[in-house]
Amino acid sequence: MITTKKVVTKADYKAFVTFPFQIYKDSKYWVPPIINQELATFDKNKNPIFNDAEATLFLAYKNDKLVGRVAAIINWLEVKDQNIKKMRFGWFDFIDDKDVSKALINEVYNIGKANNLEYTEGPVGFSNLDKVGVMTEGYNHVGNMITWYNHPYYINHYEALGFEVEKKYSESRFPFSNVTPDAFLKAQELIKRRYKLKPLSFTKTSQVMPYADKMFDLFNESYSELSSFVAITDIQKEYFKKKFISFINPEYINFVVDKDDKLVAFAIVMPRFAEALQQIKGKLFPFGFLKLLKAKKESKDVMFYLIGVHPEYQNKGVHAIIFNEYFDTFTKKGIKMCYRTPELEDNEAIHKIWKHFNPEVYIRRCTYKKLL
Repeated sequence: MITTKKVVTKADYKAFVTFPFQIYKDSKYWVPPIINQELATFDKNKNPIFNDAEATLFLAYKNDKLVGRVAAIINWLEVKDQNIKKMRFGWFDFIDDKDVSKALINEVYNIGKANNLEYTEGPVGFSNLDKVGVMTEGYNHVGNMITWYNHPYYINHYEALGFEVEKKYSESRFPFSNVTPDAFLKAQELIKRRYKLKPLSFTKTSQVMPYADKMFDLFNESYSELSSFVAITDIQKEYFKKKFISFINPEYINFVVDKDDKLVAFAIVMPRFAEALQQIKGKLFPFGFLKLLKAKKESKDVMFYLIGVHPEYQNKGVHAIIFNEYFDTFTKKGIKMCYRTPELEDNEAIHKIWKHFNPEVYIRRCTYKKLL
């Protein structure tokens, strides 16, 4: 018999966050989250997203054994301000038992219907800076710290539940040896002169912080046309700065400004922490923090996390300036492989940016939708 339980106590939250450690314990491709960070994500006193969203977490049990979890999420900015009557769900994991996935998703349906929402979509997080999508290809590749990994049987469950594919995403990679300055060196000099632009690079995190809020503002502007985009609020900016900036080498953050020092483009690259995260098994202490610090300094693989260009400068080759800066940095650091985070397959603009590097799609994923 399958029973579901709403997450209420500290023990419940710990069980929710650590459940994937149970079903992926034998996987060499799954990358564990940092447990304390995951707990903070659902802490209303720490995560400001709860000023504009709500989440109800559920655990599923079979014969008193924990066998699944799901987060039922409503982003009220999306529902009220954008009039998108969507019930979100994420952190959806389960054993290969369709009664388990059905019991959990029924809890999502019930909340959506009680709030007069029209459909549910997932797996997604609270916002566009959260993880997205269930893997449909690439199960034999190591994941990233900012994506979900899942067993192949998940797809059968979504289909059995009557879901249909809503959005498709791809993740790609390319050897740094594919990158030659011929593709952007001359172009970036021309673009800098034509539009009176200049790049900003950093050596200390303290140098980045004065521009951080402007970066999030530009993120909101540059991504606003994408489907299901929800803007980052001012209070969320502070949260994301604390959550992400410490993981990023300052030399991996590049900005482009105009003659008035207005930010027109940005890019954030992160060391690929996958191997270190697998080693520390979700725990920063006593030695996990040191392993992450070592990976931050020594990793020869990098992940392009975000690239944003102001709408007025899109399709004008501004990314060439950014790539030129990274080429010098990556050459000095001996970078071997470049990875990209999930990108919508119908986002032609972003695919054009990368075409010169001959990227290989190695993971595909999607979100699923169902009317309520």
